[in-house]
Amino acid sequence: MNTAAQRMNRPIPKLLPGLLLTASIAGLSIWLGTLPWMQAHGISALTLAIVIGIVVGNTVYGTLAPRAAAGVGFSKATLLRAGIILYGLRLTLQDIGQVGVTGVVIDALVLLSTFALSWWLGTRVLGLDRNSALLIGAGSSICGAAAVMATEPVVKGRAEQVAVAVATVVVFGTLAMFLYPLLYQWGANAGWMPLDETAFGVFTGSTVHEVAQVVAAGRAISEPAADAAVITKMVRVMMLAPFLVGLSALLARGTHAVSGERSKITIPWFAFGFIAMVAFNSLQLLPASLVALLVDLDTALLAMAMAALGLTTHVSALRQAGAKPMLLAVLLFAWLLAGGMAINLGVRALL
Repeated sequence: MNTAAQRMNRPIPKLLPGLLLTASIAGLSIWLGTLPWMQAHGISALTLAIVIGIVVGNTVYGTLAPRAAAGVGFSKATLLRAGIILYGLRLTLQDIGQVGVTGVVIDALVLLSTFALSWWLGTRVLGLDRNSALLIGAGSSICGAAAVMATEPVVKGRAEQVAVAVATVVVFGTLAMFLYPLLYQWGANAGWMPLDETAFGVFTGSTVHEVAQVVAAGRAISEPAADAAVITKMVRVMMLAPFLVGLSALLARGTHAVSGERSKITIPWFAFGFIAMVAFNSLQLLPASLVALLVDLDTALLAMAMAALGLTTHVSALRQAGAKPMLLAVLLFAWLLAGGMAINLGVRALL
């Protein structure tokens, strides 16, 4: 298996065809993501990139693969890690202060309970392979497609497993985006909604999958709800790094318990880069215009990684996955609604 260093040492001309292909798909996805209809429905550039990548990957990519494979692999691995590191520029340590201890505890409990439930239900009840259960759990519990992609190097998942996990995020995150505002209005009109707009925004940010979906759901309620939802979501995203380190240690420990042999912990070094970038961004040393430019670059890198994932995903493999991954996602969605509401209410009552 090629290491990151070996990938970096590949001649640029060998990488160029694949990089141009993934960059073209990423550019198209970013442009489509700016269209009003896409923004209104919370469909992000990352989601579009994997969809377009799958379409191209299952049609014309076969003839391009001999020349493009190296660059596509580089996009899927090295550019992904660079994108996760730069993702830290979207966050600051001050974000934690804005949601307070209550918001942090809510986020942590939702993350841990959802991921643990996915692991247990997926492997013990539904009989899914471990990697699929973990990837679906990561997408549901943290930050959607970006979390799935960041978790893949730790669990060493296959392209089709990642694609299935991303599909669950798209389906149920989109459903949540429309359902949450209706739930709030219905509860408020009926007089049984126990959360005000801001508190419901925290509930939204702590339980909806993608950042774009959180923004759309929050804005459909009110500006205060949207502000609280986005900040809560950003704190949840910030938990990605310690989650990856903890998961790596847990998987290594599990391997040791089963085989009796010591297993190396897969250190996700890019997670530490992510934390460092958050800390650096908190100092506000860079001009806002430069940060905005780097955030746009980050979106492009992640979109290229998603495009590469789509290009290497075969529809036949998705069909073979069957209904079990979607059933797991349904159960997790139900937990995020009911369990997430219970966690929000319980933590607020205690704190």
